[in-house]
Amino acid sequence: MRVPVSWLAEFTEVAATPAEIGDALTRCGFELASIETVPDQGDGPGDTVLDFEITANRPDCLSIRGMAREVALAFRQPFEPRARRRLTPSPNPISLPVTIEAPALCPRYTAALADVRVGPSPPWLAARLHAAGIRAINNVVDVTNYVLVELGHPIHAFDLHQLEGPELRIRQALAGESITTLDGQLRTLTEGMLVIADRSRPQAVAGVMGGLASEVTLSTRTIAIESAYFAPAAVRRTSKRLELSTEASYRFERGADIEAPLVALARVCELLEEIGAGQVTPGFVDVYPTVRGENRVPLRASRVAQLLGQDVPAPEIERILRALGFALVTEPEASTVAWRVAVPSWRGDVTREIDLIEEIARHHGLDRLPVTFPPLTVSPARLDVRLERDAVVRRVAASTGFTECVTFTFIERSAAEPFADASELVAIANPLSETFAVLRPSLIPGLVESVAHNRRRERKDVRLFETGSRFTRTSGESRAIALAWLGSATGLHWSGTDRPADFYDMSGIVEQLGRALGVGVRLEPASSPAMRDGHAALIHASHARGSALVGLVGQLREDLAAAHGVPPAEHLFVAEIDLDAMAALVDLGEHVEVVPLPRHPSVVRDLSLVVPAGLPAATLRATMLANAPETLVNLVEFARYQGKGVPEGHVSLSFRLTFRSPDRTLTDTEVHRAAEAIVAALAAEHGARLR
Repeated sequence: MRVPVSWLAEFTEVAATPAEIGDALTRCGFELASIETVPDQGDGPGDTVLDFEITANRPDCLSIRGMAREVALAFRQPFEPRARRRLTPSPNPISLPVTIEAPALCPRYTAALADVRVGPSPPWLAARLHAAGIRAINNVVDVTNYVLVELGHPIHAFDLHQLEGPELRIRQALAGESITTLDGQLRTLTEGMLVIADRSRPQAVAGVMGGLASEVTLSTRTIAIESAYFAPAAVRRTSKRLELSTEASYRFERGADIEAPLVALARVCELLEEIGAGQVTPGFVDVYPTVRGENRVPLRASRVAQLLGQDVPAPEIERILRALGFALVTEPEASTVAWRVAVPSWRGDVTREIDLIEEIARHHGLDRLPVTFPPLTVSPARLDVRLERDAVVRRVAASTGFTECVTFTFIERSAAEPFADASELVAIANPLSETFAVLRPSLIPGLVESVAHNRRRERKDVRLFETGSRFTRTSGESRAIALAWLGSATGLHWSGTDRPADFYDMSGIVEQLGRALGVGVRLEPASSPAMRDGHAALIHASHARGSALVGLVGQLREDLAAAHGVPPAEHLFVAEIDLDAMAALVDLGEHVEVVPLPRHPSVVRDLSLVVPAGLPAATLRATMLANAPETLVNLVEFARYQGKGVPEGHVSLSFRLTFRSPDRTLTDTEVHRAAEAIVAALAAEHGARLR
């Protein structure tokens, strides 16, 4: 917001330099971008302009009046807007019918008529606009822009004789309608866009830009002056779809003042007559179907002291808030000092007590607040178990050499389709581009893109993981962790040779995650549209409460990886685990049992089994566990052989079984019987035999 210092004098007389004004407002929470001197276009001395960055929640400060209010309070000076002209109804209303057909999108619309003489603006007005960064056009248009900057409320003027009827209808655009806007561009409108139309066609895109057909030109003799309030969401949506941003839309999108249209309209009428640009027709139109109710917010002095760490005197609180336009009524029956605060219409950002306290803190002085910790009046709540769970899986993934990344929730439809049926994809109603067309049904597409981004920058070994939400129409939102592994499994080191990562490396990470969450993991061979045939498995988790399908692990199809820039010769392994499905099996908050270290020695037996080549080792392991005594405390496969001595179509798998009892030393006979029972079960169920 560009604020010419001379313009501030219209509202408050502050005896301070521009730098001092900038410093004062900076202490009040505003960001000063620059201070510059703008030379006058004629022989004048020019003006000093302070340029402030205004946050989206303060549209009231997108005006000279709004900034002057802050300046006056910062320097403890009165804020006295000049006497404004009042519009009074005429016994003969103006001959301009106005109809609001979409009151939800346009809650208020005011208008007036004026006979004008279009020409250049007086030098002082053109100089003010130039200092504010606006080009002078003609006296009528310049007056509307002047009021826009001064009061922060957009105004538009129509050439009355170009309006059919003449009348104005505030309605939604019809299918197939178009309008040539003031910038000379023909724009196609869509249903739902709000327009200002005459009897037959749109004459302006509401809150964004007027139409060329009713532009004020040198031949214009009578104008209809519009001053209205448009719903922020409607203007933002229209501006985005038309790719058209203006000074007016910038303000309406952030929330204008619904009580300002009549004030701004009166100011325009006043200026037109003051500079000799025209004569206003007595009367006006004010269509205001539902009058805004007063917003009152409770405020307690004790709460102010608690949050700011110091007592702020009640007179100081009242001085600050009243200077900002709030009205305070003391609560007589309150046990401590308290007020009911009426919020002015231009402060739509103030809805809670904390918002009022922020205003007090800004002008009482953030630099005056003591450096103290607020007192704890209640015990802190336990961390949400879902946050604990996410912290566990992030810690495990990071400890295995993976780097956490965060990707976009919105992805391309083509990237999402391999991971969900088209009917399950959740489309974005108003996407910024096709790159953000749908909500991701899986975390894997974003990880693959991140892996490719690193690969293109000569990072050959990449391990990434992400925890986040996925979305489908049937399941809604769910939390998951996904991992992606490209390149080396071990890395270069003098102690051994390097090798590329494979399926078993990634499945090992999945098993570690399962152990960290307290569940057993079993892999089942499967096929998936996104995975290479024969190189994918479903992830099943089991716990005392039951078992569930929780994810997928495997090698991504070469064509999908290549589409993102991963060379086809390099294998990319991915995994994804549904953390919500895991949570249904185990509660991280349940009691943890601590087991003492074993006091008795263990006994180890190795079994080498000849089994069909297509039989998964996980199936053999499950059979062993189901037929073993409780003394079997560990089971791991450690070797695989296929060749001489092993029949065609078979493979030799070696398992190491560890037996231990918590209360005694096991005998060889007990261990031998257990091993025989396991071998017998394997032979009966899978045709396995000892090698």
